[in-house]
Amino acid sequence: MHRVLFCIGINQNFMNATAEEGKQVWQAFSQMMQGIDELPDVTILGIMDDDRIMVGPSTTAPWTAYIMADVPDYETVVAACNFFRTIPVGDGTYKLWKYARVEARIGRELVVPE
Repeated sequence: MHRVLFCIGINQNFMNATAEEGKQVWQAFSQMMQGIDELPDVTILGIMDDDRIMVGPSTTAPWTAYIMADVPDYETVVAACNFFRTIPVGDGTYKLWKYARVEARIGRELVVPE
């Protein structure tokens, strides 16, 4: 089992989107989060969004949102990241990765010694 931090950055294309397009991106974003949650043997430990204290696109750390999860193997981490390439926004002309990026950090659970 791997402890994975999915670091998600919203890019300038989202900032330039119309209100309707932004709603479609949010629907695709929700589909991506649901997709990760439904991957076999994945346990989402928490999701954090700092969009209220960060304004504008995030191309590097600090990111806009984070998903921490326990993931069974490397292939499942790749499958989770692949949602950004495959989930359509609106009519499907563009995929989610036009508006957001993801980087995964893979590690292990760190247990605090007593």
